[in-house]
Amino acid sequence: MTMSYVCNTDGNFLCAMCGVNVDSQASDLIGLESDRAHRRLALHTPAIHLLHLFHPNSPRTRELAPPSPEMATLLALLMCLLLFSALPCCAAAASPSRSSAPSAAPTPLVPALFVVGDSTADVGTNNYLGTLARADREPYGRDFDTHRPTGRFSNGRIPVDYLAEKLGLPFVPPYLEQSMRTGVSSVGLGNIDGMIQGVNYASAAGGILSSSGSDLGMHVSLTQQMQQVEDTYEQLALALGEAATTDLFKRSVFFVSIGSNDFIHYYLRNVSGVQMHYLPWEFNQLLVNEMRQAIKNLYNINVRKVVLMGLPPVGCAPHFLSDYGSQNGECIDYINNVVIEFNYGLRYMSSEFIRQYPDSMISYCDTFEGSVDILENRDRYGFVTITDACCGLGKYGGVFICVLPQMACSDASSHVWWDEFHPTDAVNRILAENVWSGEHTKMCYPVDLQEMVKLKQ
Repeated sequence: MTMSYVCNTDGNFLCAMCGVNVDSQASDLIGLESDRAHRRLALHTPAIHLLHLFHPNSPRTRELAPPSPEMATLLALLMCLLLFSALPCCAAAASPSRSSAPSAAPTPLVPALFVVGDSTADVGTNNYLGTLARADREPYGRDFDTHRPTGRFSNGRIPVDYLAEKLGLPFVPPYLEQSMRTGVSSVGLGNIDGMIQGVNYASAAGGILSSSGSDLGMHVSLTQQMQQVEDTYEQLALALGEAATTDLFKRSVFFVSIGSNDFIHYYLRNVSGVQMHYLPWEFNQLLVNEMRQAIKNLYNINVRKVVLMGLPPVGCAPHFLSDYGSQNGECIDYINNVVIEFNYGLRYMSSEFIRQYPDSMISYCDTFEGSVDILENRDRYGFVTITDACCGLGKYGGVFICVLPQMACSDASSHVWWDEFHPTDAVNRILAENVWSGEHTKMCYPVDLQEMVKLKQ
């Protein structure tokens, strides 16, 4: 039996027993065949939830007893709620992703901030896609400036929001929102207002590899985001002229934060037997080479200032603490060691790129280092728990994802983790302050963002 839905004026879903109908405009914008993508989403939906509950590679999978009737009923209800929230209906009405800018309006330090990434940087892209990787429902956003869900995977702000504020810029809107409002082929000054100070292309579940995260439905991969950046350049060039657009891109900051999903939703799950074909170091080399190509593509369209974020300690996330049976909250060393190796390759690649292209400014920021500093010094930062998610179910809050306000703790600021994978607003603020100036611990090499924007091109 299949279900369709409609959306009322409050953005709530109403369902009826009939076929699923999904607006294909968003998928057209990212070059996907919408019918095919939606069929894939429908086919995989039951399996997706089971993957969260019974990870195929989990050492505990065969040890788990069948859920009780009461738990089965609760999980079924949560699955239905999550499925309805995954459908791209009335995204703008239900959870506006264009947020109000910071109240102060200082002179911007750079013309614009452009963002490429995954759920660590998504501000609402996935609100317009048929995917389970969405944060446009409560309790997400409850501590945000507007106290409403926007598509950010946190209780409040994410690092790019704090960095936009530091740069004197408004919060950066998602590319799909701008494209759906004006049309991808629209040109002229009136149609670029929403992107003149930056655009956010980041998409939750997106990875360096196109297939990473596909189990959750539609997403915008790194390759597709690079195409969107080039489309933006062409639109701006048609409206402003080639010289003005070149100058805009040269003086603007590009923030890149992507790669976790290539491990979480691909390598660690051994999708398509990838572990038989690539040892961890070989897989990391593949990812780093793809990242270098992406940075070179940005360089080719005159991007010169790049903040390149390393991966966080994925093995410390509540999902993996639960999935791998951590007894006392110990991080999963195997996962973290693979991530550390990737980060090392990313940092080496960025330094070599600067050596080869001396006019480029790439600052590699070690998210792992900054996060471990928080975990090891939680008292100094005011955190009560460093293992349990504020919002989730099961041990460490890592067995089932955050889908209801009732699942969330009362004070997210006392937690490092908001949900099974993502940090709280409090952690995002600390990491952003480190990216900006190394306020708490040095994360960025060779320079932090504050120094970068002062450098002459």
